[in-house]
Amino acid sequence: MSFTIEERGKPNTLDYRVFFRNTEGKHVSPFHDIPIYADEAQNIFHAVVEVPRWTNAKMEIATKDPLNPLKQDIKKGNLRYVANVFPHKGYIWNYGAIPQTWEDPGHKDADTGCCGDNDPIDICDIGYKVCSRGEVIKVKVLGTLALIDEGETDWKVIVINMEDPEANNFNNIDDVRRLKPGYLEATFEWFKKYKVPDGKPENQFAFNGEFKDRDFALKTVKETHEFWKSLISKKTNAGELNCSTCVFTESSQLKQFYLCFYRVFSTKTVLFVFLQSLLN
Repeated sequence: MSFTIEERGKPNTLDYRVFFRNTEGKHVSPFHDIPIYADEAQNIFHAVVEVPRWTNAKMEIATKDPLNPLKQDIKKGNLRYVANVFPHKGYIWNYGAIPQTWEDPGHKDADTGCCGDNDPIDICDIGYKVCSRGEVIKVKVLGTLALIDEGETDWKVIVINMEDPEANNFNNIDDVRRLKPGYLEATFEWFKKYKVPDGKPENQFAFNGEFKDRDFALKTVKETHEFWKSLISKKTNAGELNCSTCVFTESSQLKQFYLCFYRVFSTKTVLFVFLQSLLN
């Protein structure tokens, strides 16, 4: 299974979007349509790269928009860029999310004592390759860090790209400590301090900032997948999230068209791509 991207608008502008297509050329949602598993039996997951390593633009899956393209986060009307955390440049991993997962804001986690942040679960890919924006990769889960971001649980799952030539040597969080000394410490410091240049306090962590192991991380990812299934089946209130899958059937096209037109009639790029998807 492979996916391609379609960029609309110019990077570093409010109109810039990255849309996804499947092998049949149909537009799909990176939130809902890309399968969580690349190989379920081996616990290999798909991950969508939102921010390539060493870049600063805070790109993310637009969970409230039809087709859920990637777009740059906006704060107070301005495009958001993360500051450099000395001595690093931008993000220190390929940063992204696992599709078909959701951190439920209505669920208080028993371990962290906080509710979810209303987004797909985040990943930090420690592989050697600098990925491209919108690239869909296959990853192995190694562990996780529980960031508490403004009172919300925001899991950061440490993964490695299965294409990495050393992927077979990494099977748990201790392997990262052994084979990439200092990387976990740098990850902790990065998440602790990356908002400080914007005038915000240092971030807090559950478990005193301890990285949890592979088994704990797998349990967490699979739990967020269950939350997503409740979301998509409407057992959980979606709020403003757009939960329509985008592999259209003939019977759903008209309904989806009106829904999309209502929500994004003022967003020309999104509307154009959506209409184009109906014609493909």
